[in-house]
Amino acid sequence: MNLAIIETGLVPEPLRGRFRPYPEMFATMLARHGARIAPDFVPVLEGAPLPDPEGLDSVLITGSPAGVYDPLPWMDPLRNFIRRAHERGTKMVGICFGHQIIADALGGDVRKSEKGWGLGRHVYEVLPDHPHFVPGVDKLAIACSHQDQVITPPPMAKVILRSAFAPNAGLSYAGGNILSFQPHPEFEDDYSKALIDLRRGKVSEDVIEAAHDSMKTRSDSAILSHAISRFLAC
Repeated sequence: MNLAIIETGLVPEPLRGRFRPYPEMFATMLARHGARIAPDFVPVLEGAPLPDPEGLDSVLITGSPAGVYDPLPWMDPLRNFIRRAHERGTKMVGICFGHQIIADALGGDVRKSEKGWGLGRHVYEVLPDHPHFVPGVDKLAIACSHQDQVITPPPMAKVILRSAFAPNAGLSYAGGNILSFQPHPEFEDDYSKALIDLRRGKVSEDVIEAAHDSMKTRSDSAILSHAISRFLAC
């Protein structure tokens, strides 16, 4: 199965010597679950053209420091790509910004949240009776790093993951070809902690310390990444 990983953001410059690019994080995440996926990285920030959805089995859109409201030259082409891929029925997964831009392209409302930064390991409620999660799993603790949120999902989207901080943290779309999530199952803990420290001076020390304390909660990233891997492979 071929997978186009659309790279919409870079690891922050102070961390680039220590951590791999986001597409490599996702490729490693999927490989852990034995997915037979041949990823093709598409660096749109460098001007790489978006592929034709007709030739793709699946698409994954990464996180980004950009917001859907930013007037960047690759933003509208990406929206059009998402719409075409959805019409064709191409499998799509969006994470963080990817979650937001898919919702935005398909009629949802995405904005910078008045709740501020979501940092550290947040605990999300898994809504029942969804086929992509292991039966009996009702909560997932996953690392996050975001200010923007999906405020109103598109009409064809169903909420499958939520928290008090992010009520629309996971969406499944009618037709069964799109899953998207606000938290980051691809992040290793050392990277999540480095991102928290990078926010010092932008948020209060109370928020920083609470975020670090939350990282003591056991990670359920493997459960979410396994669900994503099965979704892409089926």
